[in-house]
Amino acid sequence: DPGNALPPGVTSIGATNWNGGVEATEHLIRLGHRRIGFVRGTTGSVPAAERLQGYLSALMMHDLPHDARLVAGDEFSAEAGLRAGLELLSLSPDVRPTGVFAANDAIALGVYQAARQLGLHVPDDLSVVGFDDSLLAPLVTPPLTTVNQPLEDMGAAAVRTLVDLSQSRPVTAGPIRLATSLAVRASTAPPAR
Repeated sequence: DPGNALPPGVTSIGATNWNGGVEATEHLIRLGHRRIGFVRGTTGSVPAAERLQGYLSALMMHDLPHDARLVAGDEFSAEAGLRAGLELLSLSPDVRPTGVFAANDAIALGVYQAARQLGLHVPDDLSVVGFDDSLLAPLVTPPLTTVNQPLEDMGAAAVRTLVDLSQSRPVTAGPIRLATSLAVRASTAPPAR
């Protein structure tokens, strides 16, 4: 999926970032979280903006207030996740999030590191949801709940599009979006009482 907007008529293949953002945030809401943080991806990235909009939409759909103090970050990296995690988790206990949705898995792992540095345990003190379902997601401790992007299907769609183009067959103009799904693992739990 491109990081920036493409001209009209250009074919692109990506995931349903907004839907994934809604699904990740609603998972935390269903567990009972009411103060949910969001760690953004790279500034100017279309997928990062769509995931943020999904997060905001889920809050709105569940009548939860949007607190701007609970949104941090500016890059798709573990280092940015660590910085943003330290910022969010250092807020006063009445403001600090009990759950965090990170715009990708690398950011989520940075949030894990921030929690460890502050003596917090995932998921007992903080639930974390990532996005991508990267190879590391099921291997970290605890295994990361994350939004799965259908990378294999996205690759297959890209190959089909290239073959069609090479054989002068018509192709879909504009974005092709494939559905995401939530891979629930051990990084999320109801908030501590």
